Amino acid sequence: MTNSHVIKPLTPETFPAWLALAQKHNGVWGGCYCSYFHDDTEHTVKDEYDRPTFKQRLVAEGVAHAALVFDGDDAIAWCEFGSPVELPNIYHRKQYDAGETKSAPWRITCFFVDRDHRRSGVAREALDGALELIAQAGGGEVVSFPNELAPGKRTSSSFLHNGTRAMFEKAGFTFERHIGKSKTVMRKTIPPARG
Repeated sequence: MTNSHVIKPLTPETFPAWLALAQKHNGVWGGCYCSYFHDDTEHTVKDEYDRPTFKQRLVAEGVAHAALVFDGDDAIAWCEFGSPVELPNIYHRKQYDAGETKSAPWRITCFFVDRDHRRSGVAREALDGALELIAQAGGGEVVSFPNELAPGKRTSSSFLHNGTRAMFEKAGFTFERHIGKSKTVMRKTIPPARG
């Protein structure tokens, strides 16, 4: 892990760097622009805008959160997080909801790493950055849905947009249960930042 990377929140000021990273990769996952987990807001209807404009509007409304990993002026990765209201569209939602006894105030839904920086620990930097931003916002329980990789089977990092169980375990998350074929539910409580 390098010390030259800086974590910044996704804001109207950092949005252009975020957008440049997404555009470098054709909008990410077929033009998603990290909008899949979002839904309409009071002011913005998803289907009335192209995906980059939709995401920009959510950032301006303060209802799209991410930790961006910067290398100089360039964003090279992100970890999307937010409340269940901000990010309702999770995979296996019915199965997740059916087994949910205590809804967490935060969820982590998505990672993206620049193809030139994959398999170098940058996703973990983004995860740690998201947890720090959650601490600064008052902390609380965080739930996420990382993939559990089949032993010995190599998986393209481009498919691991939820991260891996192993990465979350190293970050102190506790495994709770499986949902779907390869997704897990994992939790960690983040204390509020001091000062």
